[in-house]
Amino acid sequence: MKKIYKTLSVDNMASILNCSVQYVRSLIRQGRLPAEQIGKTWVINSSVLEEKNLMFELKKDIPDQIRKSDKIPKIVALSFFSGALGLDCGLEKAGIHPILASEIEPNTRKTILLNKPNIGLIGDINKYNAQEIRKFANIPGDKEIDLVIGGPPCQAFSTAGQRKGFDDERGNVFLTFIDRILELRPKYAVIENVRGLLSAPYESEDTEQTYGFPPKTPEEKKGGALAYIIHKLEQGGYTVSFNLYNAANYGAPQIRERIVIFCSRNGVKVPYLNPTNDEFGKFNLPKWKVLKEVIGDLDENEQDSAIFPEKRLKYYRMLKSGQNWKFLPKEIQKEALGGAYDAGGGKVGFYRRLDWNRPAPTLVTDPTMPATDLCHPDKDRPISIQEYMKIQEFPDNWKLFGTLKDKYRQIGNAVPISLGFAIGKHVVNLLNNHKLELPPPDFKFSRYRNTDEMSFKQQIEKAKQKYLHHNVGA
Repeated sequence: MKKIYKTLSVDNMASILNCSVQYVRSLIRQGRLPAEQIGKTWVINSSVLEEKNLMFELKKDIPDQIRKSDKIPKIVALSFFSGALGLDCGLEKAGIHPILASEIEPNTRKTILLNKPNIGLIGDINKYNAQEIRKFANIPGDKEIDLVIGGPPCQAFSTAGQRKGFDDERGNVFLTFIDRILELRPKYAVIENVRGLLSAPYESEDTEQTYGFPPKTPEEKKGGALAYIIHKLEQGGYTVSFNLYNAANYGAPQIRERIVIFCSRNGVKVPYLNPTNDEFGKFNLPKWKVLKEVIGDLDENEQDSAIFPEKRLKYYRMLKSGQNWKFLPKEIQKEALGGAYDAGGGKVGFYRRLDWNRPAPTLVTDPTMPATDLCHPDKDRPISIQEYMKIQEFPDNWKLFGTLKDKYRQIGNAVPISLGFAIGKHVVNLLNNHKLELPPPDFKFSRYRNTDEMSFKQQIEKAKQKYLHHNVGA
């Protein structure tokens, strides 16, 4: 017997998709939602509800879900601010399979479920306490958590932004993350963030307790955000160690520097990550992986890429692999840069062609922004989505949901898989009490000096003593 389907109104469909009627009408106008117009009214055949892929695509957001398995892995790990799961992919290579992800951006949430349909998924961590997080991870209340890991939104601390620190809503969620770590009490916690966290300011009623003095000057405020984070973690019973790591030193074909903070509940500081590569092949390590190794053989006909405006292409056509605006003829450099020509700084991101024989620079969320262009070494276009994925080391079968712009953003925000693997391997060894391989003496983890927790605390102490000298001893 032939199944009879009912018709749905625009209001009905809006309720099903949990969206506005205007959004449903736009889906109909775009041809994404099959509908029929009867008089002045649009109706939708209810058969569309059985098309799971279509419904998944059309929903503005998908609901949170409890993990769809009762099996408890050997290592219980929870991932927060998960993004497109770059860090999680690295952990998986090391044998750690996170059973819960958290993400608020709708298209990125869909990317998570496209690749991990059974994972526990939650949204804004401000809305979940530790007990609710355990519920969505589907783990018994008495089961210990081995690892909590995540990279809270970094824009609040980025040197490229306004650096509002915890005054920014994204900075405040960082503090919520610290609270959840202390509530969940994992054996280890790992926090990944941008270099700007080292010098991001923080002022509140708690700063006097954190520093031992009330910050007054910009110099004394410097590093306040990280000082407060360390203070909270240590007061909560965790040791804290961190450094600024260049992903290229861990096998990634990308110069991407990130703070990685290791927190341990057992009272012993976690050693720094042991490198696997070196820029010049020192310490008996292989040299950095370069761009040509990972994207040099990709089929040009299979690349999905944004485009540069023709006025910018005019100048790109004058440049070769590894060059930027400084290699343009002197007489047209000012014409090419316009008002930016007289601005300070090196402006290395303007009209930048990537170098075949170097790792890529840090991938950004949009390769077409004038000050951070990421142009192919010899094609007249930005680096493609497929090339982005190769540089970030995602598996070839990894699925991304959304527009081209969404995909660039998701990949650009990810942690290179090689760095995630190094972190994961470190945690596995710690959990199994294996002997850790320590970094070579004097190894240069990044382009910057004094980026570890000991140097940081010394700088904070110097600021404190300077304040006391000028304000108390005077």
